[in-house]
Amino acid sequence: MLHRLIAEFMGTALMIIFGVGVHCSEVLKGTKYRGSGHMFAITTWGFGITISLFIFGDVCINPAMVLAQCLLGNIKWAMFVPYSVAEVLGGVIGAMIVWVMYADHFKASEAEVSPITIRNLFSTAPAVRNLPRNFFVEFFDTFIFIAGILAISEVKTPGIVPIGVGLLVWAIGMGLGGPTGFAMNLARDMGPRIAHALLPIKNKADSDWQYGILVPGIAPFFGAACAAWFMHGFFHI
Repeated sequence: MLHRLIAEFMGTALMIIFGVGVHCSEVLKGTKYRGSGHMFAITTWGFGITISLFIFGDVCINPAMVLAQCLLGNIKWAMFVPYSVAEVLGGVIGAMIVWVMYADHFKASEAEVSPITIRNLFSTAPAVRNLPRNFFVEFFDTFIFIAGILAISEVKTPGIVPIGVGLLVWAIGMGLGGPTGFAMNLARDMGPRIAHALLPIKNKADSDWQYGILVPGIAPFFGAACAAWFMHGFFHI
């Protein structure tokens, strides 16, 4: 059990190091890849998740996936909270590591990059704030995400799952990520959001807990539950 919890923690942390790291690289002043654009960022998220899965194996790195696996009987319900806590803590530590790596660039960006943009390097935010619609977007994105992973996992060829999940993340990000930033994962959003709240960042914007809890916090669980029920009922997974 401890080994699995550590794997969930480290796998999530590594995913966040790639993901928050690419946003910092793309936005902060003085980095080598500033202004690279959304394709650069989304591709790095996809590749980063693939690498995390290759290294740490059969991990969820997402409380929504833990819920789906509990509903399908693949993970005991007693493990739902420990797994989820380990993943959120991984998100916190991963984001803090990125902050240390880019500390000079955060300092150089203080007068140029807005506090809200700095917050959005860590956590997701809607392009247009409409909480019911934002909730639906994250619900639907997560439904496609979890259903896609469950389908990919049925392919038993070695190495297919990490690559397939990375491609799935890339496709969802490009096609469905524009409205909300496609969190699909409490740990992906809440962990770095907590890190942002704790870190000594100057002129810090508020952490927008209303959005963080409602949309990337709650909606993915509904999407994951519906995906698990659909894939079990329709495909007998």
